[in-house]
Amino acid sequence: MKQKIGLVSLGCPKNLVDSEVMLGLAKQAGHDITATAEGADVVIVNTCAFIDRAKEESVNTILEMAELKKAGSFSRLVVTGCLAERYRDELRAEIPEIDAVLGTNDVPAIVDAIDGRGSAAAPAAPLRLFRGGDRPPTGAAFRGPSARHRSARPDRPLPTYLYDADTPRVRTTPRHYAYIKVAEGCDYNCSFCIIPTLRGEYRSRPVESIVREARSLADQGVRELLLISQDTTFYGLDRGDRDALVRLLRALDAVEDLRRVRLLYLYPTTLTDDVLDTMANSRRVCRYVDLPLQHSAGEVLRRMRRPGHRASYERLLARVRDRVPGVALRTTFIVGFPGETDADFDDLCAFVETVKFDHVGVFTYSHEEGTAACDLDDDVPEAVKRERQAHLMRLQRALVERRNAGRIGEQVSLIVDGPSAQHELVLQARLDSQAPEIDPVVYLTDCDPSTYRPGDHVEAEIVEAREYDLVARPLPTKPSVC
Repeated sequence: MKQKIGLVSLGCPKNLVDSEVMLGLAKQAGHDITATAEGADVVIVNTCAFIDRAKEESVNTILEMAELKKAGSFSRLVVTGCLAERYRDELRAEIPEIDAVLGTNDVPAIVDAIDGRGSAAAPAAPLRLFRGGDRPPTGAAFRGPSARHRSARPDRPLPTYLYDADTPRVRTTPRHYAYIKVAEGCDYNCSFCIIPTLRGEYRSRPVESIVREARSLADQGVRELLLISQDTTFYGLDRGDRDALVRLLRALDAVEDLRRVRLLYLYPTTLTDDVLDTMANSRRVCRYVDLPLQHSAGEVLRRMRRPGHRASYERLLARVRDRVPGVALRTTFIVGFPGETDADFDDLCAFVETVKFDHVGVFTYSHEEGTAACDLDDDVPEAVKRERQAHLMRLQRALVERRNAGRIGEQVSLIVDGPSAQHELVLQARLDSQAPEIDPVVYLTDCDPSTYRPGDHVEAEIVEAREYDLVARPLPTKPSVC
């Protein structure tokens, strides 16, 4: 029976690709897609469980959808993704409005779940998702199981699912850019991260499959591809193929209808000179290195089970800038990790001042059951974590403001994303050094917005700096369609 399917996708772009695949499978099975829960017959919530805030958002969204189901807005609720992989039995036991729970390995089962043919049985003695065993109202904080229950996947094999170029997708990103998941899973054992448990071991897709998907997306109007995985520079190494990423980038660089190919989620020990040289010599591969370093202090990195230290990272980043002139550097850090001292945090601040990253994200540490770090004493007070986060972001903002002020008058190439939410006569655009959704933007003014479409390439001059963002006006030439 044909049904209307609504989907709420939470978390990272890797999760978004799973959402798009589930929608594609549903559409292939003859179902319709709707944008609102109220207009749906079945609602899917694709969840995240990476950190406390993500779990809280996921649980609150499920509870919100459960209330809508009880009110008669739709008839069937399916929960998928990382939270479902991690707490599938607990979710079914404590939120009876859920009709089916699918983990990260169960994406192909979504059609059965929609049709009522797939369901997970509740355990005889479930853990309690909510403190005290009481179901909270929507908006209440998610606490997770008690500390003694730290096994995130008791007695279940690791996921092995991996989509390919023939798997249907319904894209939810704007028409001109799309994510491609080049691999799934992770082989690292970072002490703060649960992803290898939830996503399985690293497994790369074949180069030919990715290139075929890229060409199909380009034929659909995609002009910017974002390559994603848990460690994109590990691509191919699980197969013993050290040249796989270079071959992939060269093949994508030859897809004529593309304008940009961007790599996200790289790793310090797998970022090779060959990859950097390929980036530097490509027409379409963005000079953009997204390298989550997490910290700079050697002892903190050791407890995180991460490689390197401040000096080795400074050498690495100098090498990146030397081999890829004009490269944009993006990173993320965790502050308040167990045992982080004032001296460790000072080291991190000095590192940021020295390197002068283009983009920085800062997260506060939270204990995650099922990780090695959960056995460490969470000894940095929450107030200190928040102050360190704020201090580091103030430092980064000052560095960016100084750099952006020096860019006024610079002529740049932009890709148009569409109308700005700030004003109907302003367009939002991005430099090659800015990834969608996570980085600052360029506001395009002094132009007729109706002249431009998303995906257009515009030559412009920077005329103003606004903290992280820039303002530009088009140069007196016609836009070129990418």
